[in-house]
Amino acid sequence: MRIDIITIFPEFFNHFFEYSILKRAEEKGKVNVTVYNLREYSSNKQKSVDDYQFGGGAGMVMTIQPIDDLISKLKSERKYDEIIYLSPDGERLNQQICNKLSTHKSLIFLCGHYKGIDQRIRELHITKEISIGDYVLTGGEAAAGILADSIIRLIPGVINDETSALTDSFQDNLLDAPIYTRPAEYKGMKVPEVLLSGNKKLIEDWKEKESIKRTMEKRPDLLE
Repeated sequence: MRIDIITIFPEFFNHFFEYSILKRAEEKGKVNVTVYNLREYSSNKQKSVDDYQFGGGAGMVMTIQPIDDLISKLKSERKYDEIIYLSPDGERLNQQICNKLSTHKSLIFLCGHYKGIDQRIRELHITKEISIGDYVLTGGEAAAGILADSIIRLIPGVINDETSALTDSFQDNLLDAPIYTRPAEYKGMKVPEVLLSGNKKLIEDWKEKESIKRTMEKRPDLLE
């Protein structure tokens, strides 16, 4: 998979992909992440990428020219499955979206700033808008990092035990069941006996019941 990230703060990603699973994914050749500095594509001497709103209003707007030039350049070089704008008014990110995006070959992430981007960029290039939650960040970089992380870990071969990702919370609109490790007893607190039984069928039944119970208690909206 190829992920191209467009940002005015490329240094945000200097070390983001250098740890743990994300680093191993690049080393294995499962993903190629390229970060583009939008200011380098600005046509004015100041390399600015924002201007005042037409019609008035507080806050600046990211201008159309540098974004259009860069995305047009990238589209001329390869086909993209999705061109994603990280925006608070986009579709809220969930596991099903991550699953689908992880099957694609090429993606562009556009990180917004200020009050957002010129509407015409949305009409010209953006194929999908994603929000990571009902709140506003200072920029789209953190959201782009979260989206990249949630997708990359699902690519076959990235995680050594692929069944681990398939049993994560939200995969079946359920939260994961409680999990335990050694020791079997700590300060009088014991691991449920069924998990020590070795009976795979009983263990799976227990996990399913506990998963449903936890979801009902913490996120009943997922069961609707």
